[in-house]
Parts: sequence; structure tokens; C-alpha cells
Amino acid sequence: MHRLKVAALSAEMSVPPAELHHLRVLRLRPGAELRVFDGQGAEASATLLRLDEGGALLALGERLENTRETPQPVTLAVALLKGDKLSDVVRAATELGVARVQLLQTRYADVPDIGEQKLVRLRRIAAEASKQSRRALVPEVLAPMPLARLPLDGQGFLAHPGSGLRLLDTLHWSAPVTLVSGPEGGFSAPEVEALTQAGFQAITLGPRILRAETAPLALLGALAASGV
Repeated sequence: MHRLKVAALSAEMSVPPAELHHLRVLRLRPGAELRVFDGQGAEASATLLRLDEGGALLALGERLENTRETPQPVTLAVALLKGDKLSDVVRAATELGVARVQLLQTRYADVPDIGEQKLVRLRRIAAEASKQSRRALVPEVLAPMPLARLPLDGQGFLAHPGSGLRLLDTLHWSAPVTLVSGPEGGFSAPEVEALTQAGFQAITLGPRILRAETAPLALLGALAASGV
């Protein structure tokens, strides 16, 4: 069944311009059944009332239970990476269930900052990946912030080689989760100390050294292994 993202779930909903093309290609007729989601976690069935040159109108149907999100929101805090690596990380992280991607400026980050155009593109990738993976939530992709300003809300875990603690040894789902992954050169010793003093726990990703674009996906894969 075709899924559309709408601004909000209401009794009658217009279809955003970005979605109209898909409806016209499908040549749907009034009465066709669809599913709609608002990007904030709500999803429902809907019926096409009208499709013409002026746009499309939908009628809200039964709201659907959301079973594709983690028990608590997961934030992936990832250092800025060069090239198109961030795009790959955002896409896969969305498929793996994150609620938020916080970009980080760190001492050894591959680039010092990214422009607004690239940030908009990353947000578009998150929206596309959310639709493809049939999530009702579109993760936020937040503008870069210095690592020292990263807040701890609930549980925090830092991927750091040499740690003896594994994620699933200490993870619980009674509070939000923040996963922190560094750049190609890793975190500096002062950065690791500051994070651990702030309450983040250093965890291992195994005996091998992972590339900066692989490490965050290994973290999220460990979450997936917990059955959520």
C-alpha cells in the first residue's frame, strides 16, 4: 500500500507537492486506500477523495499502532566526516531506528563544519530513508555542535577502542539513549575524559579498528541485536 508523508493527521488532508507526482504516476482514482504518516510517529489509513490538476485531498481513516520505533528515543551523535560519508551514515541510521542525528565538531574531525545546503540534503536523505523503511518518524538531523556542548539525556555511550565494556552489558530501555561516534582520527584523550566525566560510558566495538563511517552503524547494529 502506498505511503505518503503529510504535514499532520487531520480529518481531511492535502497532499504535499513532493508526493503529488507519485500519486499521478500511479493513476490512483478516488476511493483508493493509502497510508499516511506525519514524520512525528503517527500513522493512519486514508482514502483518496480527489486527484486533479489542483492537487489531491485525502480523508483520514483508522489510526495505526506504531511498532517500528525503539522503546526510548535513540540519538546518534557522530563526528563530521568528509565526502559523502555522512549521507551513508544518516541513511543507514534512519533505517536502524534513530530518532535524532546530532552532528559533532571534534578535535580530529575530517572537516570543521558543513554548510546549510549539505544539512538540508542530509535531512532530505533522512526523510527518504524513513519512508523507504516504513517508519512513521523522520529523524531530526541537527546542525553541528562542539563535542563539549553535547548534553546527556538518559544513557550515554561512547565508542572507544580499549574499553572492556560492551553496549548490551549495560544498556536498558528505561531512559533515552545517546550513542557517540568519533572521526577517523578518534577522540582526543581530553575529549574522552570530558565525556566520561559527563556520564557517558566508554564501550568497545570489538577487537578490530573500524572506519569512522562503520563505527556508528556497528553501535546501532548492537541495538538491533537487543531485539528492538
